Amino acid sequence: MSHNVACYRCGTSLASLSLPLSRQDECPECHNYLHVCKMCVYYDSGVPRQCLEDGADDVREKDRLNFCDWYKPSESAFDAGQRNEEDDAHVAAEDLFK
Repeated sequence: MSHNVACYRCGTSLASLSLPLSRQDECPECHNYLHVCKMCVYYDSGVPRQCLEDGADDVREKDRLNFCDWYKPSESAFDAGQRNEEDDAHVAAEDLFK
């Protein structure tokens, strides 16, 4: 069955990967792990624990590989605006240390 899931970090389509994603799956483009909070349908930066699932364990680093049993990949995890802000911050840091 096809899906429209894309990497939360770079936006690369993950259609070549079958669902459910395994804990060790990585983005074929940026090589980041995909079993992370920021890639999950329950992730919401607007709530205190940034997770809408009350039964889930608290994960401090939302972009790190984790063991959450509630994980379900989101088709809307990639945010191009957020990516641009991260790129700008990276460039500014590089300029600072040149």
